[in-house]
Amino acid sequence: MEACNASEVRPGLRERKRRKRRETIIEVALELFVERGYEETTVAEIADAAEISPRTIFAYFPSKEDILFYDMPEMLERLAQVLRDRPEGATALDALRDFIAETLSPASEEAHNVALRRRIVIAANETLRRNERARFAPFERLMAEAIAEDLHAGPDDIRPRMIAAALATALSAIRDHDRVTSPELASPQQVMAAIDDVMGFLRGGLEAIRHD
Repeated sequence: MEACNASEVRPGLRERKRRKRRETIIEVALELFVERGYEETTVAEIADAAEISPRTIFAYFPSKEDILFYDMPEMLERLAQVLRDRPEGATALDALRDFIAETLSPASEEAHNVALRRRIVIAANETLRRNERARFAPFERLMAEAIAEDLHAGPDDIRPRMIAAALATALSAIRDHDRVTSPELASPQQVMAAIDDVMGFLRGGLEAIRHD
């Protein structure tokens, strides 16, 4: 039996510890945001509850708001990959629809609770809702680029950007309406029903553009 190389084992252990610490920061911060309010909670209080230093928190998250929107960079990378790898004949809207469906159901009860706490925090703060919409701008640009590929549109063609903007506005409206009408997380089936209505409308518009 071959001996394990310690230099190969330690990076894996370090990475697991980093992931665990990051998850702890997120969970503790969201608990405090719900209990005390987002504005009222300081980074020092999060650090104290997580039993680490404020400096350590900033090693993981540039700002307090980045803790709240912790998954957006990863989601952007995943969507970019999904759009690049969409099969022949699948449109950007098809790829996005599948991506949303895949991400709707939390992988565990713990993930569900994290998503619910974040929902409560954002719903209670207009500034956070506004900043969340701003953070979706890169997603809108990704979709505009992918839609431009579907339409074989040139760089000066405004239609892909218009469709992507309409899509972003519709998804934002669904998200905001969902938060107002229910304090709980809507079921994946409920969300997808609304999203499918939006996709059907936009697909019709895309088909009309293709046949102009």
